[in-house]
Amino acid sequence: MTDQYIEVVTEVDLRRRVAQLGTEIARDYEARSPILIGILTGCMPFIADLSRQIDLELSIDFLSLTRFGEDGRVGIALDLSLPVAGEDVIIVEDIVDTGLTLTSLRRIIEMHEARSVATVALLDKAARRIVDVAVEYRGFEVGDEFLLGYGLDWEGRFRNLRSLWAVMDMAALRDHPGEFSMERFRAPLPAGVGSGR
Repeated sequence: MTDQYIEVVTEVDLRRRVAQLGTEIARDYEARSPILIGILTGCMPFIADLSRQIDLELSIDFLSLTRFGEDGRVGIALDLSLPVAGEDVIIVEDIVDTGLTLTSLRRIIEMHEARSVATVALLDKAARRIVDVAVEYRGFEVGDEFLLGYGLDWEGRFRNLRSLWAVMDMAALRDHPGEFSMERFRAPLPAGVGSGR
């Protein structure tokens, strides 16, 4: 792989850290049954892996948001299906940067009268923070590079990569996305496949 793309978090490190986060949450919510609320769509691999690492009875629900304006205002494209009034809620985010969207999101959950609200974020771009917002559980602090993989996408592609990659040259990705795709997804064919036999 050229230096246009750099693997910043390996699959092994992701698995290890997600397991640690699950253990921390299970300890902190002992004897409770929290509701994990995943923010679509980037959270999907993370919430799937994280939920299996939390040794508690829990529920899972999802929110889909639309963001508009520079101030991070959000609207709800898909609302919760579970009632959260009186419940312990853990927001599951793929990435937190400015904190504007997360601040609005926590306010939305609080308006549903949840008993408690916490956030677990796989990635934290803390250097980009504009507003101070609580992130009780965080996986990795990362820089300002554009990231791909493990739920993070470019135009809907590359969410299914098993590790996280920093794009060091966005022009190269825009102009030749197939080069990155071929390198990451190329795999030898099973014996006998494509051999003409």
